[in-house]
Amino acid sequence: MECRRAWGKLNPCYDDALAIRKAVFINEQGIDPKLELDGTDEDKMHYVGYVADEPVTTARLDMLAGNRLKIQRVATVADARKKGYAGTLIQQIIHDAEASGVAHIELDAQVTALDFYRQLGFVPVGETFMEAGIEHQTAEYAASHR
Repeated sequence: MECRRAWGKLNPCYDDALAIRKAVFINEQGIDPKLELDGTDEDKMHYVGYVADEPVTTARLDMLAGNRLKIQRVATVADARKKGYAGTLIQQIIHDAEASGVAHIELDAQVTALDFYRQLGFVPVGETFMEAGIEHQTAEYAASHR
C-alpha cells in the first residue's frame, strides 16, 4: 500500500479522503453530513492509503496545542477492510509524527474499534462519550511503543 498525504482541501488526496469518509461515515454509519463535514478540513493534514492506485483508507490529522497530534476520521472502504490497510496507515502517521518531534498522539475511537487501536499501541483513557450518535473513547499512543 502506498501512503500519500496532503494539507488542506485543494488537492487530489483530499478528494479521495473525502470520498472514503462520505462512503463510510455518511452512507454506511448514517452520520449527519453536517457533523462529518465540519468545515475544518482546510486546516488539517489528510492521509490516504492506495492499493493499485485506488484509495482504500484515510485519516485526518489535527495539530493541537502543546505539540500534540489528534488522529481523526479514520475510515476504510468496505471491500478493503480486514486487510491491514488502516493499521499500515496509522503506523505511517505515527512514524511521521515521531520523526517530526510530536510529543503526544491521541484519537477518539469508536468503542467498536478500540481493540484495533490497542493492537497499534493506543491505550484507552477516561470515560466513554457519545459523538454523532456513536459511543467513543479517547485513546493515547503509549510511550512504551515509542
